[in-house]
Amino acid sequence: MIPAAQAAAKATRVVLVHGRGQQGEDSTRLKSEWTNALSRGATTLGRALPDKIEVAFPYYGDVLDNFSREFDVPLTSDIQTRGVQADDAFLAFQAELAEALRRKAGITDAQLDTVYGPNPRPRGPQNWEWVQAILTAIDKYGGGLSVTALEMFMRDVYLYTTRAGVRDEIDRIVASQLTEEPTVVVGHSLGSVVAYSILRSDRRRLRIPLYVTVGSPLGLRAIRDQFRPLRFPQPVEAWYNAFDDRDVVALYPLDSANFPVVPRIENNSAVKNHTANRHGIVGYLDDSAVAERILGALSL
Repeated sequence: MIPAAQAAAKATRVVLVHGRGQQGEDSTRLKSEWTNALSRGATTLGRALPDKIEVAFPYYGDVLDNFSREFDVPLTSDIQTRGVQADDAFLAFQAELAEALRRKAGITDAQLDTVYGPNPRPRGPQNWEWVQAILTAIDKYGGGLSVTALEMFMRDVYLYTTRAGVRDEIDRIVASQLTEEPTVVVGHSLGSVVAYSILRSDRRRLRIPLYVTVGSPLGLRAIRDQFRPLRFPQPVEAWYNAFDDRDVVALYPLDSANFPVVPRIENNSAVKNHTANRHGIVGYLDDSAVAERILGALSL
């Protein structure tokens, strides 16, 4: 944690770290979407986002998309439609994530059996049809993200957490928007993973009164294991994690069981994200509790 002498500093900056699936988007429009949602959350409290706060929105959507094309890691749908060879390492990573999500979502073995049907092939992480069945069951019974969206999310997280070149370049883009001024950092989805990677390793004298994660998958073992030994980021004074318990990406809270760090992370599972898949950023930032926590860390 930051030294006590600095802990009272209020933030003069906010850095917003987006997740995957933003390729081809206008970064200015995305930034406005985020800030407008936060402003709506502030309005529900009878407050406003201070005008003098500097907001940075590091954009890496196109870079990540280029990496996904370069590495061309096949999804299970690609194996089926294009007849390409499976990537065994990704398939194992994907299977572990899918099974963890399936169990946490309460999808039963019987429901999974219904999806897999009479397929005679062995059930296991090296059988792409079995992995696809788990994803289909999550889509069918868990609600929220489609099979394709789940697979693309898993692929991009896999590339970021297992390919050093991918992580280094994305971290460089995001870290370039961090300064030694007191800053609130907000990370959504994969963005929460990126921000954690940077905050735990950046050698500058960063000052982060509040780190906010929303819709974060960091509680999934296959993802958190990429960052062992886990540790609370030294520049961060407080870490606030908010999620909707219907958001399939963020089913695991960042608690002592799923993300054991000291001091403990504050978890808020009461968000009711109004977006269609319960994972959208606007459904987190316009939540009054999330907005209140962010506003409370800002200099007025």
